[in-house]
Amino acid sequence: MTDRTPAAASPAASPPTSTAGAWAAVFAMSLGVFSLVGAEFLPASLLTPMADDLRISEGLAGQAVTATAAMGVVASLTVAAFTHRIDRRHVLIGFSLLLIVSNLIVAFAGSVEVLLAGRLLLGAALGGFWSLSTAVVMRLVPEASVPKALSIMVSGVSAATIFAAPVGSYVGDLLGWRFVFAGAAGLAVLVLAVQVATLPSLPPRGRTRLSTLVELMSRRHVALAMLAVLLVFAGHMSLFTYIRPFLETVTGIGVTAISATLLAFGVANFAGNYLGSMLVARSLRLTLALAPLAIAGLAVLMTNLGADFPSALAIVTLWGLAFGTVPVAWSAWVSRAVADEPESAGGLLVAAINLAIAAGAAVGGLVLDLSGVTSVFLTSSSVLALATLTVLAGVQTGRAPARA
Repeated sequence: MTDRTPAAASPAASPPTSTAGAWAAVFAMSLGVFSLVGAEFLPASLLTPMADDLRISEGLAGQAVTATAAMGVVASLTVAAFTHRIDRRHVLIGFSLLLIVSNLIVAFAGSVEVLLAGRLLLGAALGGFWSLSTAVVMRLVPEASVPKALSIMVSGVSAATIFAAPVGSYVGDLLGWRFVFAGAAGLAVLVLAVQVATLPSLPPRGRTRLSTLVELMSRRHVALAMLAVLLVFAGHMSLFTYIRPFLETVTGIGVTAISATLLAFGVANFAGNYLGSMLVARSLRLTLALAPLAIAGLAVLMTNLGADFPSALAIVTLWGLAFGTVPVAWSAWVSRAVADEPESAGGLLVAAINLAIAAGAAVGGLVLDLSGVTSVFLTSSSVLALATLTVLAGVQTGRAPARA
């Protein structure tokens, strides 16, 4: 970004005149995150019935997640530049419309090709929304309220984690996986209505250039951080995408118990957001390093103790708690270590996360089809341990100068 003035402090970025209206808009952003992330993670709870219905392998069905994340990478890096002349309100509403269309395409998909096409549209909406979200929130509220507003927006991720997978699994068993995606489209319509009613006009400001992303990646501490992000989210996503096959084949539990386990993960993940904020206040570097290490250890424990349901439930719950600290910590990293270019750094972060999700789901699916679900967990634990080493090796967590 060429405009380096903090968004909340700029006259062009002044918040809505009504304080209540500003926070209503922040809530609308959180709802957007909830509906987008919920749709992204639905295949994790519906993998088996989707594969059976479309007569494909579970590994191939898992590529629905890969397709979403791959398009998310492209969108997160390009949307800001390609829409720099358009009011941000209109762009965000457009992404919600795209989400509705995506869910409907998936709900009526008769082949894996149509399924993947629908998921690509979701990736465009997801990557674009996330890449603009931090900058938009910074324009909605006064500068002193930005951290609180960002935490509210990110809570949409935890809420989606709590509800999407367990509800998707349970409802999918009762009414079918297609009904779940149709319901997700209905929810997106409600979210769209809230956004239309609350989001103020946000005229574009400054000029976003793709060259800024190249400049950021030339900074050593940013490049190392993006590598760490890739490893953390790839390791986590390869675990989460194939958790249902593990619980079905290794733990040997049914849909009701699987839904309860995923719900426990989501509730713990929500608590992890608050734990993460406390840990970040003490040591950002330690938080960034310990979370993937903890998940790696839990993945190994799962391969050894996961056949016992109480043990598996406890391990998955702790996993949710540990992962809940991750988005909080990396959001804090952006605000501290790349304070001169927070919008562009946020776009890079989203791109790295989506690339990691794509890689994690793709590699996990390949390992699943070749060696079984236990091998997926062991491979992921190695990737997560490497993430911890990368953080400790040189990810800068203090405030950086304007140019590194």
